[in-house]
Amino acid sequence: MPGQPAQPYLSIVIPAYNEQYRVAPTLQAIMHYVAGKSFAWEIVVVDDGSHDATSQVAEEVLAGTDHQLLRNDPNLGKALSVKRGLSESRGKIALFTDADLSTPIEEADGLLEAIENGFDIAIGSRQIHGSKIEVHQPWYRELAGRTFGLVNRIVLQHGIPDTQCGFKAFTRGAIDRILPHQRLSGWAFDAELMFIARRLGLTIAQIPVRWENDPDTKVKMLVDGPKMVCDLFRIRWLHRGLRGDSSANGSS
Repeated sequence: MPGQPAQPYLSIVIPAYNEQYRVAPTLQAIMHYVAGKSFAWEIVVVDDGSHDATSQVAEEVLAGTDHQLLRNDPNLGKALSVKRGLSESRGKIALFTDADLSTPIEEADGLLEAIENGFDIAIGSRQIHGSKIEVHQPWYRELAGRTFGLVNRIVLQHGIPDTQCGFKAFTRGAIDRILPHQRLSGWAFDAELMFIARRLGLTIAQIPVRWENDPDTKVKMLVDGPKMVCDLFRIRWLHRGLRGDSSANGSS
């Protein structure tokens, strides 16, 4: 249609809840990254019902750029914020990243290269050769994370050692196929996305990334951990009828 903006090549989606102090440096780092690229881009901030100045700060930083500022009211949680951001983004590729940039945005190069090479999805991984943990979690959180990863692989049988790294890129076609099936609102939504993708026969590249722990994580291990394990079994049940060529997983 006349006057309709051209579709950007890349959308970067950032779910944010009460992030008024971190959102500005995060957005500035992302803007610096995309400024050096030859492709068109947009930034999509999903303010998940924040009670602080997250939206105002984001709007100020992004003024004059191609961006969307989406607001949830009330708070819906990260899973539904990511889902909304991916759904309403316009890019041929959409990447979501955590508001704390635990994985530096420059690591997106590896994900975009994988998609350019034909993968439907590219995900950052902290558990494969070549990854680098620059700031570790406390030992008990790392142990809990590895235990969840093992149970995750056993229950869902997707063969992905790290579904929970909040750094994933999808083609528009993959988004359109996966999101209609996505149901969870809890922290295990990443595992659900990967399970659906496997069931649909979409190809997934696993890319080693740099990562550093954020001590202000919103995941409460003792409360959220058991819920996440229960959600793995919910994923199996919710998507028990979903079928695809699961043998064509294309993982690397």
